[in-house]
Amino acid sequence: MALNIMIVDDSPVMRVFLRKVVQLTGLSVGEYCEAGDGASALKSLRERWVDLILTDINMPGMNGEEFVRQLDKDEMLRDIPVIVVSTDASSDRIDRMFKLGAKGYISKPFQPETLRDEVEKILGAEYA
Repeated sequence: MALNIMIVDDSPVMRVFLRKVVQLTGLSVGEYCEAGDGASALKSLRERWVDLILTDINMPGMNGEEFVRQLDKDEMLRDIPVIVVSTDASSDRIDRMFKLGAKGYISKPFQPETLRDEVEKILGAEYA
C-alpha cells in the first residue's frame, strides 16, 4: 500500500533530502506534500489526506512543537502519525515531543534504514 507523506521543514533543501531518503528506504509512496512551517502544514492537511508526517522542530512561524500540539487538538488530524526529524537530540526535547503526540523521533544525521525502521514500528511491516 502506497503512503502519502507530508514533509514539514523550513529548508527546501532538507525537504528534497528527506524525499530522497524516503526513496532510499524502499517505502512505497503515493504522493508527497510539503510545507515550510506548521501553519502551512495544517492548512494543507485540511485539503488532503496523508498517512504520515515527517516534521522538523525549529522553523519560523509555527514551529514543529506547536504544530504537533495543534495536530493533537484536532479530532480529524490527531491520528496521523508524526515522526520528528531534528538535529535536537536532547532527551528533554525528545520526551516533550512524545508527550505532545509524536509517534517517532529521528536525530539528524541518520541513515535511511533508521527512517524505515521507525515507519515499520509505527505503521507496521506492511508499509516498510
